[in-house]
This record gives sequence, structure tokens and C-alpha cells, in this order.
Amino acid sequence: MKVKNKQFVVTGAGGGIGGALVLALLKKGAKVVAVDVRIDNLKLLEQRASEYNDSLNINELDITKKEAVQHFANQSVKEYGDIDGLINCAGVIQPFVRVQDLNYSEIDRVMNINFFGMLYMTKSFLPILLKRPEAHIANISSMGGFLPVPGQSIYGASKAAVKLMSEGLYAELVDTNVRVSVIFPGATNTKITENSHVSAPSISSDDMKKMSKSMNSPEAAAETIIKGMEANKLQIFTGNDSRLMNVLYRLNSRFATNFIAKQMKSLLK
Repeated sequence: MKVKNKQFVVTGAGGGIGGALVLALLKKGAKVVAVDVRIDNLKLLEQRASEYNDSLNINELDITKKEAVQHFANQSVKEYGDIDGLINCAGVIQPFVRVQDLNYSEIDRVMNINFFGMLYMTKSFLPILLKRPEAHIANISSMGGFLPVPGQSIYGASKAAVKLMSEGLYAELVDTNVRVSVIFPGATNTKITENSHVSAPSISSDDMKKMSKSMNSPEAAAETIIKGMEANKLQIFTGNDSRLMNVLYRLNSRFATNFIAKQMKSLLK
């Protein structure tokens, strides 16, 4: 489905890949209903997209509130007209600790935002999308959704749930007008640690600079995602690391797991 002249709802639009997706969609001639729990960040996005403001609407919404999400979906059609696509980008990471040291409150928070928030948005908008001549649902999983990352095991579990639900949804909707994509970003230069209210691991400034240089940009990730959606791809990988580790994990999952474990060893408390 081509994005031009279509209207998309994008969650997690206040920054990172979500914000980049909003701007990229607007530049390609789409309309966007931008959703985030942080209204200040949405207002900053609105300023960045000032030349496209006729095509942008911002909405503060906590996607973990099921009834609020359902109400928002119903109101969106009344206020903004037909909705042609949904991109579930909102997500947080967990503190960089082992499962045995992770509080249940943190576990609940990660699962509620990353999985249940995505589920509530999908179930609320799916009946709307099924009425359109063509429509698209895109859910952001993670490289950690198919490859285990020590210190992010619950985050990975939430993103693995996004992966499997999205692929199951694709199969359920294969004979309908609604296409489904699941996205696996690799390391991306965003503020997800800060926005997740998680303390960053102790890394030297030199190592941080090296890591930043090797990371994919949110803008590049957004372009890859939109291109993949327009090609109706089921799986979309952004970043060379995500593509490489997908192949490596399929070839030798134990080797890939041990490789990542070594990379993460110094980051765990």
C-alpha cells in the first residue's frame, strides 16, 4: 500500500523511530495522527513538522489504558476521517539487570506498554481498517525479539510476543484487505534509555562515540520501514546488525546467543 494520500495512526510519535516515521510519512504525502503519552514531545514534533501541520494531528494517550484506547479509536474516525494504517511504535526497555534482580513493577510496565498497549491499539483499530479498500498494520518488535539479550530478557520477551502476534495476525488477515508487517530494528541512535527512565550502563565516552557511529539513525530506520510497508513485506529489518544477527541466529542459535552474551557481560550489574 502506497502511503501517499493515506492516513496513519503512529504511537510512540514523540521521538525516536516513531517521530522519524511521522515526519517521513508527512513528507511522502500522508496524513498522520500522532500518539504519545508525553504531550510536550508531541508539541515539539508539531513544531518540527510545522510546514505539514494541516496533515498532522497530535494526541496524548496512555496506550496501556484499554478503555481509553478504544474511545480514542472511535473518536479518531469521527474527528479525522478514514484511518488507513496503524504503526505501533511505542515501547520501553527494562533496567539493565538480570531477571532475578528485576522488580515485578518493572516487568509489568514493560509488558503493558510493549505488548498490551500494541494489542489494545490493534484490536481497537482493526475493525476500522477492515472497512478500508486497503490498509496496513505495522508493529515494531526488535532485534531482541528474535535474539536473546542478557539484561534485557523481559524486554525481549515482550518484543517476541509482538513478533508472534503480528505474524499470527498476518496469517489471519491474509485473505482480507489489511496487510501486516513486523519490524526488527537493530541498534538505533534514539533516547529510548532516557525515555524509559532507565539508568544507562557505565560506558566510557570513547566507547559511547564508537557505538553511536555504528548505530542506525531513526531517519534511516523510518525510510526502511515505509519502503517495506509499501512492498507489503511481512518482516522488515532495519540496520545491518539486525539483518546479520537474524541470519546468524537462524544458522546457529547457540553461537549467536553466546556472542551477544559476551557483548553484554560488561553492561550487567
